Amino acid sequence: MDFDLSDEQRLLKDSVDRLIADRYGFESRKKYLAAPEGRDPALWAAYAGLGLLGLPFPEAQGGFGGGPVETMIVMEAFGRGLILEPYFATVVLGGGLLRRLAGTAQQDAWLGRVAAGTLCLAFAHLERQSRWNLADVATTARQEAGGWVLHGAKNVVLHGDAAGLLLVTARVSGARAERDGIGLFAVDPAAPGVTRRGYPTQDGLRAADIALDGAPGEPVGTPGKALPGIEAAVDAAIAALCAEAVGAMTALQQLTLDYLKTRKQFGRPIGSFQALQHRAVDMLTAVEQARSMALFATVMADAADPVERRRAITAAKAQIGRAAVQVGQEAIQLHGGIGMTMEYAAGHYFKRLTMIDQTFGTADAHLAELAALGGLFR
Repeated sequence: MDFDLSDEQRLLKDSVDRLIADRYGFESRKKYLAAPEGRDPALWAAYAGLGLLGLPFPEAQGGFGGGPVETMIVMEAFGRGLILEPYFATVVLGGGLLRRLAGTAQQDAWLGRVAAGTLCLAFAHLERQSRWNLADVATTARQEAGGWVLHGAKNVVLHGDAAGLLLVTARVSGARAERDGIGLFAVDPAAPGVTRRGYPTQDGLRAADIALDGAPGEPVGTPGKALPGIEAAVDAAIAALCAEAVGAMTALQQLTLDYLKTRKQFGRPIGSFQALQHRAVDMLTAVEQARSMALFATVMADAADPVERRRAITAAKAQIGRAAVQVGQEAIQLHGGIGMTMEYAAGHYFKRLTMIDQTFGTADAHLAELAALGGLFR
């Protein structure tokens, strides 16, 4: 299989790499973190100017018609830069849900604004009892004279505190964990009945807990039949997270290698000691194995067969989650005490890798799911 990038993809990669190198050094990132919004709004406008916010959307909605490979290129670069902006929540996850479930009128109304940088999205799905089961939805939606109203609570909504539109899962029929009866609803966070509490997460990003008490919602697609589209969007989002993790691991491995070459002990660089060289090689091996699985997930992200797609995604998430733990722990141990300080980048990479592992299921959870599916290959 040919894994070479096309000319357009190489241009995209060069543009994103140059933007991250110019605007996202570690010291710059610390300044963005200290801002009231926890990020730099000017960078979001820069993403829009480069066309990154409309990358996966059809041209009719102001996008560029990119696919999983283009998303992988961007997310890997963002992983290396440890970006703080809600690209994953808005473009990859929220945009992916709208592309798969929304009608033409809704896509015209929202995706163009996302591409222009004037609208941020957030997927409000996780509930206290649901763990990582996408079918476990206790929030309810019922139709009244004035339209649909929602009751329930959502937790750890990625970038939910800054979103201009919430995409909320709610049950219109059936028992709590039934696959049938789940709908997706667009909710204005400023509408009556919506309360949200924002907070920073361990990796420096943002999240929110959202309460819905009779909040009005607009159905996205057919109410009660949204789960297959949600699963497809989440699988593609996991593939993008795998690419981000590879970017973060690559940067962390290189940071550790540079440290081994410069830190001296007993009058010589510690990288000259064979035992530490072996550990550095193990880190590189883990990164390259993770890269291979991220490529596999990217290729399978839009597979027509949902079972085969899920096998590939669970396998990739399991492998990359384990690689992230190995690379992160080795980096901290090889750096020593400095690796855990807030003033040094290594610990920040490890925190982000840990949060990626937790998002939509840990490595152990995906390994168990893969086993239940009969393994990667039948």
